[in-house]
Amino acid sequence: MKSEFKAKFLSHLIQKKEAQGFTLIELLVVIIIIGILSAIALPSFLNQANKAKQSEAKTYVGSMNRAQQAYYLEKNAFAANGNFGELGLGVATQTTNYIYKINGGGINTTQVTNFADTVVATAPLKTYIGGVNVGSITATSEATTLAVLCEGKSAMSNGGTQGSGGVVTFSATAAPTCTGTHVPLQ
Repeated sequence: MKSEFKAKFLSHLIQKKEAQGFTLIELLVVIIIIGILSAIALPSFLNQANKAKQSEAKTYVGSMNRAQQAYYLEKNAFAANGNFGELGLGVATQTTNYIYKINGGGINTTQVTNFADTVVATAPLKTYIGGVNVGSITATSEATTLAVLCEGKSAMSNGGTQGSGGVVTFSATAAPTCTGTHVPLQ
């Protein structure tokens, strides 16, 4: 009898190995869980991709501001529109996502505005404005260049405006300020 019991036990183990697998309900539960996780993760991923694209514009406009300040110290004037190459940044005036422009500047000016406008007017990207002016610090009354970097309040796809449509307010005794559709970055 022991050998009969062993045979039945072995046949049971063999049948159990052949019948292993997942039921349809188990597979559906796994697919639903994966679907829920991807529905949560996809918008977050797309938002991070847009932030990466926007960081290019922040970096470029900030570099344009610093280059304008250095240019003013050397030439006693700001680089004017059309003279982007004089800043010596080594960056393109247009990339896949943004077009970079200068407004104002030139000889006998005390202010200049730098822009990052989106290439596609309905892009889910924010625009940026940089402003540089010559002003004085009230405590010491020494003349210096002052700058600000402004970010659009909303993306172009959500009714935002191009950087060239934004406004930077200049003052002789304070740093430039963002007004209207853009807010200062800290």
